[in-house]
Amino acid sequence: MSEKFDIQLEHLKIDLNNKQNEQFKQYYELLIEWNKVMNLTGITDRDEVYEKHFVDSLAIVKAVNIEKVESVIDIGTGAGFPGIPLKIAFPHLHIVLLDSLNKRINFLNKVIQTLQLDGIIALHGRAEDFAKKDEYREKFDLSVSRAVANLSTLSEYCLPYIRVGGIFVSYKSSTVDEEIEQAKNAVKILGGKIENNIKFQIPESEIGRSFIKIQKNKITPKKYPRKAGLPSKEPL
Repeated sequence: MSEKFDIQLEHLKIDLNNKQNEQFKQYYELLIEWNKVMNLTGITDRDEVYEKHFVDSLAIVKAVNIEKVESVIDIGTGAGFPGIPLKIAFPHLHIVLLDSLNKRINFLNKVIQTLQLDGIIALHGRAEDFAKKDEYREKFDLSVSRAVANLSTLSEYCLPYIRVGGIFVSYKSSTVDEEIEQAKNAVKILGGKIENNIKFQIPESEIGRSFIKIQKNKITPKKYPRKAGLPSKEPL
């Protein structure tokens, strides 16, 4: 446990117990071990992983009151960010991790098993396909994504999963004003409204971040998301 991690979490008003600190340690160790045989992260230095993956994932508390959220879907979760750090820090959450690469799902299942996390599952598949299934469509309080895609595309992936009244939060770099402008029409078509762009710095660092907070006001029309590949090739 680094002192800096403690201080950064203090800024976010997040207090971890010994068990949670141990889970973050185990997560880091698994990430580094599996990263030797598959590409999970380009960041391997311990302090950097804690800052750029763990603290960054948890900083969503600046945009959303997590205590009032029950269900979360993490779209394009990759190595489990932000979903697994959120589950460790806020054990009450029910979380679905979705990723299209099966090797990553194997890693995530290993993390879930080793850390003995309940109420979290990892699913192998594409966002466009799972959004058509009744058990996932418009069922979540919160959808999150740190995936690299433009906001129009991400909105088509994520908004169909959120219940009316729920929220989609996209993790972005600090320079997103133009992207937000370009995505307004897509978000509206999908039943959402861009509520806020929360800009901040990761505590005790020089890293600038934005959270795009989108409120779901209406049911997403049945035809969205379009078939696999189209949201990224031809954004709305």
